[in-house]
Amino acid sequence: MIECSLLISTYNWPAALSLCLQSVMLQTVLPGEVIICDDGSKKETANLIETFKKDFPIPLLHIWQYDQGFQLAQIRNKGFAIAAGKYIIQVDGDLILHKDFVKDHLNFRKPGFFSTGSRVLISPELTAEMFETNGIDVNRFSKNNNNYFNRIHLPFLQNFLATRYKNKGKWKYYVKGCNMAFWKKDLVSINGYNEDFTGWGKEDSEIAIRLMNNHIHKRFIKFGAICYHLYHAEVSREMEEKNKDMMQNSADKNITYTTNGMNKYLQAN
Repeated sequence: MIECSLLISTYNWPAALSLCLQSVMLQTVLPGEVIICDDGSKKETANLIETFKKDFPIPLLHIWQYDQGFQLAQIRNKGFAIAAGKYIIQVDGDLILHKDFVKDHLNFRKPGFFSTGSRVLISPELTAEMFETNGIDVNRFSKNNNNYFNRIHLPFLQNFLATRYKNKGKWKYYVKGCNMAFWKKDLVSINGYNEDFTGWGKEDSEIAIRLMNNHIHKRFIKFGAICYHLYHAEVSREMEEKNKDMMQNSADKNITYTTNGMNKYLQAN
C-alpha cells in the first residue's frame, strides 16, 4: 500500500476537472495516486484525463461507470475499492485545492478518526473568469466569494479545534463530502457508502453516522485543507427527503454496516 490516495469525483464538467487537476499538480505534498471517480461522463472527460496523464507527476487513474443518474455513492465505493492508499482523501472535481491541501490532511490524520473540512464558494462571475483564463490563482480571484473565513490558513489552530468545532448538537453529523478523509480500513469495516442513496443528498452524513456508530469519530479540520468551490447551478434535489429518512434510520438504529456497499468491488479485485 501507499501512504495516501486522492479520489476526485466528476460528472460531465471537464473544464472544472482541468482546474482541479492543475491544483493537484501544485501540491506541496503529493498523494501517492489520484483516482478520478467518473459517474458516467462523456468522452471529453476521458480525453482530458489522457492529456493530463502525459505530464502528471504521480499515477492518474480513471474509473468510469454508465450514466444511470446520480450514483455518487456507487462510484466512490469503486474508487475506495481500488485505492492503494492506507489513507484516502476525497474531493469533488469542481474544487481548486490550496497548495497545502493534501499536506494538511496528512498532518491532521489520527487513528480512530475520520476528517472533514470546509470550502470557499467562488462567485459566478469569478468562476467564469477562471475558466476564461484557465487560471487557478485563487488569491487573484478572492473578491466577492462567500465563506471568506474558510480561506484562512492557520495550521497551529487545526488540532486545537479538531473536536471542538461543529462537533456537538445539531452539528454532530455535519460533514462536507467534497472535503473528507478516511483510513481505508475504517471504510472497509463499515462497507463504505450505502449505495441505496441515489440522487443528491445525505450520503455523506450517513457514512459519517455509521463511522461514529462504529467508534470512528469525527475531526473537523478548520483553518486547513482549504478548497475553493467553482460556482454551478444546483442539481436536482428530488431524492433529498428519501435520503434524509435513510440517514435518520442509521442514526436511530445505531447502524454500522451497509449490505449494499463497497465489498462487492473488493471481491472483484
